[in-house]
Amino acid sequence: MKLWWVAGGGLLALAGCVPYAGFTLPAPPGTPAEVGFRFEVQPAPVLARGAPGDFDAVDALNPSVVRHNGQLYNFYSGYDGRTWHTGLATSLDGVRWEKHGRVLSPDPRTWEGGYIAANGTALVVDGRFWSWYQAGQPPSIGLAASADGRSWTKRPEPVLKPGPRGSFDERGVADPHVIRAGGFFYMYYLGQDRARRQSLGVARSPDGVAWRKLRSNPVLEPGPAGAFDENGLGEPAVWTSHGYYWMLYTGRDRAEYRRLGLARSRDGVRWERLTGDAVLEGAAAWNAKVVCDPSIDAESGPPWRVWFGGGDVARPDENLNGQIGLALLHPGDAKLTK
Repeated sequence: MKLWWVAGGGLLALAGCVPYAGFTLPAPPGTPAEVGFRFEVQPAPVLARGAPGDFDAVDALNPSVVRHNGQLYNFYSGYDGRTWHTGLATSLDGVRWEKHGRVLSPDPRTWEGGYIAANGTALVVDGRFWSWYQAGQPPSIGLAASADGRSWTKRPEPVLKPGPRGSFDERGVADPHVIRAGGFFYMYYLGQDRARRQSLGVARSPDGVAWRKLRSNPVLEPGPAGAFDENGLGEPAVWTSHGYYWMLYTGRDRAEYRRLGLARSRDGVRWERLTGDAVLEGAAAWNAKVVCDPSIDAESGPPWRVWFGGGDVARPDENLNGQIGLALLHPGDAKLTK
């Protein structure tokens, strides 16, 4: 998926009161157990870029896969060389996908501007699809709903905006990932500060529309100098297993190579990395320089299916020759150490 990059110094944080709160997530099910993980990666992409002229001709990234009525729906990001859109593909097995074209595009007449309406996360809520997506400048997060995954109704204003001056997300919010736990929605998201540091935060909502950000954000910051994630974090994917919350996330290094990292938490707020190294990096020509955008099917495992974006060009934004791959995430007995 595209990791946005706010350029220059002329952007101001959105004014107004930003609601904050102190909270933790409900205790995850199960007894805490030490566990390691290994990936079994499909060697080829399962969702390729489109043909010249298609909305996803340049990049197909940022899968967000949800189950509905016995089928898998993949709301992914496509780039045509000028604009990012959200597209839809469906599958019965998660390997063979049928594309249905773009379903969300930016509206230049609104707060979204004309560049991006993508990089989103989807859930099925009361039988309808909800998609939280990134748009606008500075980047904010919007919400749209659909009965069939094809025709969408957008809310007229963003549901999550950048924070006040001096906050970790002053210059933008992006990469939403939403889960439900204990009667609340929880959104993990990327925030960018005035120094262009990209860290991860969390917000909570009773209805998926009105959000309160965690007062102590961020919950996970870039790694130390030389680490695979020293240049920024993004694209979180959270699930529960073995008495913990787990998070796969994208880390960027100084050369703009991207790899996946892994962290765990007992309360969804205080996170620890399980290792200082990446847990998944490109091993094939098509994803040699970029592995990003994890989307995990929490109901499928263990082992869990994880769809991810891959590319062979190291850039912070687009033109990665992006395609979507699939891996199985297997739990094991070996403990990962920091």
